[in-house]
Amino acid sequence: MSLLVVGLSHRSAPVSVLDRASLSVDAQVKLLQDTVAAEPATEAAVLATCNRIELYADVDKFHAGVAELSTLLAQHSGVGLEELTPYLYVHYEDRAVHHMFSVACGLDSMVVGEGQVLGQIKDALARAQELHTAGRLMNDVFQQSLRVGKRAHTETDIDRAGQSLVTFGLEQLAAGSPVDSWARGKRALVIGAGSMSSLAAATLARAGVAEIVIANRTADRAERLVQILTEAANAENAENTGLSARAIPMGSVADELTRADVVVSCTGATGLVLTADAIAAGVEGRVGQQPETVRAGATPGTVGATEASAHDVRKAPTARTTPLPPAPMAATSTDEDYPLDLASVPPGFSVMGEAAVAGMDAATLEQHAAWTVSGTVDRRQGGRRGAEVDTELIGALAATAASAGRIPERRRPEPVVEPPRPEPVLFLLDLAMPRDIDAATHRIPGVRLVDIEALAEASADAPMAADVDQVRRIVSDEVAAFGAAQRAAHITPTVVALRTMAADVVAGEMARLEGRLPGLDDKHRAEITQTVRRVVDKLLHSPTVRVKQLAAEPGGAGYADALRTLFDLDPETVASVSRAGESTEKNAKTAENAADAENRGPA
Repeated sequence: MSLLVVGLSHRSAPVSVLDRASLSVDAQVKLLQDTVAAEPATEAAVLATCNRIELYADVDKFHAGVAELSTLLAQHSGVGLEELTPYLYVHYEDRAVHHMFSVACGLDSMVVGEGQVLGQIKDALARAQELHTAGRLMNDVFQQSLRVGKRAHTETDIDRAGQSLVTFGLEQLAAGSPVDSWARGKRALVIGAGSMSSLAAATLARAGVAEIVIANRTADRAERLVQILTEAANAENAENTGLSARAIPMGSVADELTRADVVVSCTGATGLVLTADAIAAGVEGRVGQQPETVRAGATPGTVGATEASAHDVRKAPTARTTPLPPAPMAATSTDEDYPLDLASVPPGFSVMGEAAVAGMDAATLEQHAAWTVSGTVDRRQGGRRGAEVDTELIGALAATAASAGRIPERRRPEPVVEPPRPEPVLFLLDLAMPRDIDAATHRIPGVRLVDIEALAEASADAPMAADVDQVRRIVSDEVAAFGAAQRAAHITPTVVALRTMAADVVAGEMARLEGRLPGLDDKHRAEITQTVRRVVDKLLHSPTVRVKQLAAEPGGAGYADALRTLFDLDPETVASVSRAGESTEKNAKTAENAADAENRGPA
């Protein structure tokens, strides 16, 4: 049997596909059950995080295993197999172990070096154990991956290469400001009470928020998280924590949106938890003074005035640069009798040319022509000749207006002017997969949204620490050691069966000796028995030690088969030894896990 992993992650698939392919807890349970029921697999475990979905299995056939696991992933994720296949990756045997260890160390995470994945691996193993889909191989590889991950974080500073997804998300919300100073005094709403939401709440509490409100569908879990936060805050500062924590039902989230400054959401819901309309209503109904653009309902992307006549320019938005001063007028003429509003003329247009009179009716145009003719001084350094040109041009335009009724619109397009976006008053962090918060929320003024897709883009250029190379070396060494241990363990039942057979041969020969020498006293019988056993042990010692060493090397799996063939060992005897070893190991690990759970206390 061999380890096979089929999956997809942020490295192989776009966030939109990961979003659709995400598995609920019930879907994970059904996937595990169906996997072990399939022919190629005997064990299985599912690792589902916010940026990866992986199915691990112990299979006896590679190609059949890949086909079966891919089909099962497609069926339970709801994404068609043809659509899902281009984004799937496959790892087998040592490569699968290498991938698992890399994931545990945070090398394959969206934020390199984050430690949150260790808790998710532990949860995946616990679920497989609870459903009895984890056998010897799943237990070995998952338990060892946890040890490798802990070693990487202990022996290196891989944590400096990146943070947890929560911390990274909060840094993106803070937009360059220190998270502690940005979060201090804010009111936070955390939706969900799972591992990621709990981490977010704890991170916000340490950052100095004034209030944390926990919303969850299960009230007991929300209350429990509030209790943990309160106890932790009291332990850090017994005199004055400054932190207020409380739990609310999901139905009260809309009301809390009018009070919260920061919202973190990470639930297992398959649909949206917060729609754009709900967010907009929360911003509009916020307590306290809001930016004028938010209260006025302005939306980003508003453009300046569209094409309009010159006398309608005064109605256009005022978000433009200061108009250019009008051209100097004649000394004998004043602005009072000028037919146009000079102050309203947009910059870049002549007050005497075609652009200024575009759209005028004939009567207004004649007034403009009469005023132009009355000028006696140069305008815009054009001299008297300039006035004559303008008069001729306006006369021609007047003739056009007389026949067409109105001068055609020929103004140059004005530059698009976007009003400045107001400073955010509500910060949203969506860590769920599929997403909890409507992506359209980012268009609401006064709101800043960071979700998994935004984090994936931001982390693409995240700096890599030098410790990453050291962690990679640790992973490589651990993979080699794990492979050697697995191969050696594979031959152990055969060696045990060989020694059992030898012990049976010794017992049979001693029984025959008893028949031939019935008068043999106990002292001599014991001496003879011990001598025969020593001979057998010496004969078997070197071959069995050597075969274990050879089996531990790559390609050494065939030595077990050779040993069984050479000594004509009963395959059923070997299998029974293996089952007995697995049962003993399982009982020991069950007792170990129970003791560990008792020491940890309630989660």
